Amino acid sequence: MSAVIAESDLMSSAFARLEREGRLQNPVLKGPTKRAGRFGFRGELALRFAPKLADEARPPELSCDQVIAIAQAGDAKLPFFAGYLLSFEHLKDVAETLGDTLHASGKYFLFCNNIDLSRRYQVPYGDATFHVLPIDEATVYNELLELLYLEKNDLKKLDTAGKTDAVADAALKFVASFEKISYAEGLAKMGPVRNPNENRPV
Repeated sequence: MSAVIAESDLMSSAFARLEREGRLQNPVLKGPTKRAGRFGFRGELALRFAPKLADEARPPELSCDQVIAIAQAGDAKLPFFAGYLLSFEHLKDVAETLGDTLHASGKYFLFCNNIDLSRRYQVPYGDATFHVLPIDEATVYNELLELLYLEKNDLKKLDTAGKTDAVADAALKFVASFEKISYAEGLAKMGPVRNPNENRPV
C-alpha cells in the first residue's frame, strides 16, 4: 500500500509529466526522501527517444546521465536538478525536456565533458539559469560534494534518499558568481565531444 501511495504522491509533483512520458529511466531512487513531501530521483533523464518499432522498447537516443533531482508534492516546479552531459550543446535538450518544470529561482547544474576544465559558466535558457561546470573522470555526485563543500565521510552512513537530501539542501543555498554567457556563446566555446569509451579496457 505504501508504495502505491508514494507513487501517487510522486505524480502530484514536478516529476509527474516526466514520469508519464517515460523519461525517468534506470532509477536508483524514485520516491520519497527523508524530508516531508519531498521526492527524489537519481537515474537518467531521457531527452530524445528512438523511433518505436511495434512494441519494442528501445533505449533513448540521448540522455542526461547521473541525474540527481528533487521535487515537492503539490509543486509543479523542480527546485534542484543536476546531471551529466557528454556535450554542452545538449543543454538545450535538457532545458526543453524539463520545460515547464523549470523556474527562475531553481538551482540547476550541468556537468559537461567538453568544456574547459578551468571554466565555470552561468547560462540562462528560457526562464531558468544553468550552472555549467566541467567534469573530469569524477561523478556528478562527487563533483557536487566538492562544489557544495560537503564531506563525503559525513554522508557515508546515509542511504540514497538521505544523501540526495543532503546534496539538495546544500544546492538550494548555493550562490554562484560564474561567468555569465549565452547558450550560443557556450556552443562557440565548447571543445570536441570526447569518445566516452576511450581508454576503457576492452
